[in-house]
Amino acid sequence: MSSKVETVKVPLEKLTATLPPRASVALVGNPNSGKSTLFNRLTGMKQKTANFPGVTVEKRSGKLSIDEIPIELIDLPGTYSLTPYSTDEKITVSVLLDRLENETTIDAAIAVVDATRLYQSLCLVQQLIELNKPVMLVLTMIDVAKQDGIQVNIEKLRNILQGIQIVSVVATSGAGLPEFKSELVKLITREYGDKDSFWPELREKAIEIQAQLSQEKAATPVHEIERALIDSTVEFDDPTLMGHVSSTRQSLCQDQAPVAVEARQRFLLSKQIVEQVQTSAPPVSQWVARLTTKINQPIPATLLFFLLMAVIFQAVFAWATPLMDMIDNATAGTGQWIEGLLPTGMLSSLIVDGVIAGVGSVIIFLPQIIILFLFIIILEDTGYLARAAFLSDKAMRSLGLSGQSVIPLLSSFACAVPGIMATRVIPDRRDRLATIIAAPFMTCSARLPVYALLIAAFVPNTNIGFLNLQGLVLFGLYLLGIAGGVFTAFLLKRSALKGPKPSFMLALPEFRVPNLQTVLLKLLDRARIFLKRAGTIIFFVAVIVWALSYFPRSESIQSEKQAAYQQAQATLNDEALETRLTDIDNKAAADQLSQSWLGRSGQFVAPVFEPLGWDWRISAAVIASFPAREVVIAVLGTIYAVGAEADEATLSERIQSASWEDGTKIFSLPVVIGLLVFYAWCLQCGATIAIMRRETGGWRWPLFAWTYMTLLGYSAALLVNFLF
Repeated sequence: MSSKVETVKVPLEKLTATLPPRASVALVGNPNSGKSTLFNRLTGMKQKTANFPGVTVEKRSGKLSIDEIPIELIDLPGTYSLTPYSTDEKITVSVLLDRLENETTIDAAIAVVDATRLYQSLCLVQQLIELNKPVMLVLTMIDVAKQDGIQVNIEKLRNILQGIQIVSVVATSGAGLPEFKSELVKLITREYGDKDSFWPELREKAIEIQAQLSQEKAATPVHEIERALIDSTVEFDDPTLMGHVSSTRQSLCQDQAPVAVEARQRFLLSKQIVEQVQTSAPPVSQWVARLTTKINQPIPATLLFFLLMAVIFQAVFAWATPLMDMIDNATAGTGQWIEGLLPTGMLSSLIVDGVIAGVGSVIIFLPQIIILFLFIIILEDTGYLARAAFLSDKAMRSLGLSGQSVIPLLSSFACAVPGIMATRVIPDRRDRLATIIAAPFMTCSARLPVYALLIAAFVPNTNIGFLNLQGLVLFGLYLLGIAGGVFTAFLLKRSALKGPKPSFMLALPEFRVPNLQTVLLKLLDRARIFLKRAGTIIFFVAVIVWALSYFPRSESIQSEKQAAYQQAQATLNDEALETRLTDIDNKAAADQLSQSWLGRSGQFVAPVFEPLGWDWRISAAVIASFPAREVVIAVLGTIYAVGAEADEATLSERIQSASWEDGTKIFSLPVVIGLLVFYAWCLQCGATIAIMRRETGGWRWPLFAWTYMTLLGYSAALLVNFLF
């Protein structure tokens, strides 16, 4: 094999020379190449998110001005080549080829390349240059490359790539950005001529086809004919042109898949380029290589995965307890302090029983959520989650899916909304729909407060060997969610969404030490999102639930309370009097709650949930939590604060003591298990339903998912109550 890279000059139509002073520039690159980080660094707050015309794929664009020249930057979805598979990749290619109606024409492209993965990126760079648009190559993560002992000879790379501009930047710190901006100005103002083809035979075939067309059809650009020769999804309106393309494609590819022929050609050339421009440090030590190999093998990798998950869920309870106690004490103390300042009445009840009891009962779970996300972020930044996707590919194939579904499903452990959006990388619509329906089963952060409340209240805090029982139960609930999603995908792929098994391609990142600043920023972002929900949605719901549980006030119940007070004060004293007065308060509060609007509505729907063993208060809380499942904690906190059936300060203790009229506990073992299973499988999230409608293009699949998951959760809770 020759080590010298050669390109052949073939005549091509001359491109218009100077670009307009106002330019639209696309950022293009492989996924995880640092493209979006660079975009954020350049545009700051001057960016907006919309949708590309006619599709659900988001368009991120931003403005910057260099030397008083206005520039619009468009952050295109990541792609490995201009032969698209997924929805995101198809949009990227359509924008670059100016195929989208009512969309800005791209004047120039910035190829963003991870310096540690030059070989994987050069295929896309070749294709971009051959489009005959102005192209600049930006090497990102150059600092990481240096740490890994990788050096790239930029001058030699520039010569091989026909003199295109090349700069190196560190987007996280801003190093290299002044040079980048200077080169960007040159990119959008200089003359730009023809570029050679890195695959000369492809260019020659395209020119031959163009020469055979009539004068009026010969205007079809050569680069579009090239793309049609290696992408069978590209079609032209002219049947004569399509006939030439089909016959030429057959001779060019010799009955092989065009995409495979192109990939071999491109990556062979990429290998030759890398051999000339890149020098690397000596291989990693034998023990590191051996360890990495072990981690990538099925059995050790599976054992490691379950071990990591078990450690994470142990930590969620073990590490969070002190912080949760602090928040609990602060919440209780604040409520008592405000109660002492304000006279007894509606305002005091609103603030103490509504806002503090409702919102505070949710905020207490913030430490557990932060700990869970800390582990997830670290696993993601080290490169482990990508390996988990690769590991599970074989298992996913048995369900009719592929490893491409794993990343969206793993993302759904944080929140189903970004998880569903991440399914855009899945090319086949049937596989994408199956993954979208399975995603809400994954245990998101909104379920964690519900699990934590019931587990802390009813599962003993004991150890089985070195494992904590509460952590094991939580781990089991996560597995239950996974089982529900996997079972659902299995059914769909063998019925309504039956189709061929998909292929799977994934570039495994190297194991790296996470950046502390990046981890903390992501962690703060998750905490901010949770607190924002607590301060908006949950606050609003808590106030509404308080109002429904407080009004209307019954004068007869108040009169009976006063009469009972007088009788007790006349016949009892000291400790007996205090106990009697507390009982009177509790009974009056419970009676007021029972006849309130919330009590009446809860009693109205109670027959539906009676087979599950739930009382009207549980039924009302569950109904109220359908817009957002974590709201159930706020509702229970408000209901039991207003109801005041127990003297204990914490919600956990209040639900433990909640009883039926005959004295039996409401939260029995079947009820608790049924609630846990119900919340594991029921779809209670308005945001998830909305994003489902947006990503699937209608209400059919969101309504199916909501109905299916609700019936599944109800049936499972009914079965638990029957068995126990």
